[in-house]
Amino acid sequence: MRQEGIARTAATRGSGQAALRADQVVTRRRWVAAFGVGITAVVACGAALTSCSSAPKGAALVINDFASAVSKQNFERAASLTTAPGQAKDALLVTKEGMHPSGIQTKVLRTMSYSDGTAGFTLKTTYIWDTVAEGGDRIDGKAPDRKFVTETQGTARNVSTGWKVQWEPSIIYPGLRPGGRILDVRTDARPTPRVLARNGKPFMVIAPVREVVIDPAATPDLGRTVSALAGVIAPMAPQITSEVILEKIAQQPGQPVVAVTLREPDMQVLAGDPGKIRGVTVRRTDRLVMTDRRLDSPLEEGLTNYWQAIRDVTAGWQIVLDQPGAQRQRLDGHQGPPGPNVATTLDPRVQNAVGIAAIEVAQPTTVLALDATTGGILGMGRNKAATERGISIDGEYATGSTLSAVFESVIAQAKAQNTSTDELLDRLGLGVAFTIPGASSPQRNGIGVDKADSGAKADQRPGEVRASMVNVGALGVALARAVAGERTSVAPYIVKGQQTRVDEGQLGAFDGELARPVLDAMVATVRTGDASDLRNAKGLRALVGTNGPNGPGWFLGIIDKKVVVVYCEGEHSGTAALQAAQKYLSVRNDRLE
Repeated sequence: MRQEGIARTAATRGSGQAALRADQVVTRRRWVAAFGVGITAVVACGAALTSCSSAPKGAALVINDFASAVSKQNFERAASLTTAPGQAKDALLVTKEGMHPSGIQTKVLRTMSYSDGTAGFTLKTTYIWDTVAEGGDRIDGKAPDRKFVTETQGTARNVSTGWKVQWEPSIIYPGLRPGGRILDVRTDARPTPRVLARNGKPFMVIAPVREVVIDPAATPDLGRTVSALAGVIAPMAPQITSEVILEKIAQQPGQPVVAVTLREPDMQVLAGDPGKIRGVTVRRTDRLVMTDRRLDSPLEEGLTNYWQAIRDVTAGWQIVLDQPGAQRQRLDGHQGPPGPNVATTLDPRVQNAVGIAAIEVAQPTTVLALDATTGGILGMGRNKAATERGISIDGEYATGSTLSAVFESVIAQAKAQNTSTDELLDRLGLGVAFTIPGASSPQRNGIGVDKADSGAKADQRPGEVRASMVNVGALGVALARAVAGERTSVAPYIVKGQQTRVDEGQLGAFDGELARPVLDAMVATVRTGDASDLRNAKGLRALVGTNGPNGPGWFLGIIDKKVVVVYCEGEHSGTAALQAAQKYLSVRNDRLE
């Protein structure tokens, strides 16, 4: 599959040495016969491409010293050897910044004396990019470096302070003028990959957006600017208040910050033009966004990172000549084919339901839904309070009494089967750590208790046992599969074709006697227990619990061939978790138009 290329940098980024066109090299035609050197010698010297000096010793020394300093990227030293140190240093630094190579190799090919008392020279400069350093692979043990090579001519003069290189921008590149530069520019393949929902339709696409940027240093009255900006964007972003903007500024002191990012149509319904506010600028860029603007998910960041990895792998490059008052001129480059679309397990309808459920309560709440058969992640919602708390799919949180039935069964079966509780918890998906491409990375052991600390993790007191939402989700999938007669656990995933890595233990088959007491407890919870008041809950199996009066609270449910995990924080979080679960049950069949 093309997506296997995500794990390596595209070899297409590396190219061989760029061939120079005849018009890229400016040859200074001077006869050296006046110095007694025959034309044949000059031709031989040039053909050999080796340093063949007929210039005065002092000139040759300063020319070679200049080339050596450039190779070492000691631009201050190189500039000091020229007739215009300030201009030379600026131009060399701009070149370094524009080309950002891994290395520079500058070699003197030849020097020669002229009848006017000056000395000429030819430099060969090679810019090298180590694509391994840029995140790429090695091919046959060697880095697939790419290079850009140019030859330039210059002159040295014997001034009052000795021999100096006559500074001209064309020493950097033939025909380069003051204010000009050469640049290494990234290119992206077209068409741009899209993130697809489980039905194959676009779920996220790249689209133009406007970043509204506030620069504290560009306004004499920051408070007034922030207040004005909050008022202008209020029709589309009422949650971005003055306090929110000031908090962003405080997190990046003295730096411009993006107050809000809006889609282009949003700009038409603002209460004014934010760009007219002193200290505020609006810049256009492209961003991966949900095709349905009503949807919002904490999974967006992980999917964007995965999508960006595809773009990075398939990115190309160009070397361009950027001259004042002229269009950029392509000098060299390569662009390979576009990357694949990202096919996911996400279901827009389910994403809509979990998003609505998450915002049902004010305290931090996060809702995760998975396919009960495959473990595919269908959607994840999170309210503003949970976002501010940084609650994530793989963060570890206290489970309290929620999994009591699971631990009781694990301890009993461990004794009956003469095995460890650790192994049984692992098989259920609780004792392992998941790395889900496009969604998460592990933080600690999945169950949150170091296996070296205790032989029976299920024996820990409430508050000591911790698990992530994806661990609890994996448990729910294992139990749902047991109901269907498949007593094996599977790893949750979100990108089709990309396998989730499992660490700190192994998933696997488990005995029906391990799952049965837990499933019975789930049925009892719905019939006569804490979840008995839930409506629209036909066929529901659930576990509900908290970690004491201050939470957190959990809900794990199996219904409609889906597994739903609700996590809440704060006082009465068990009740809040049930409230969010009820909202999910009420809206789960709503369809997006």
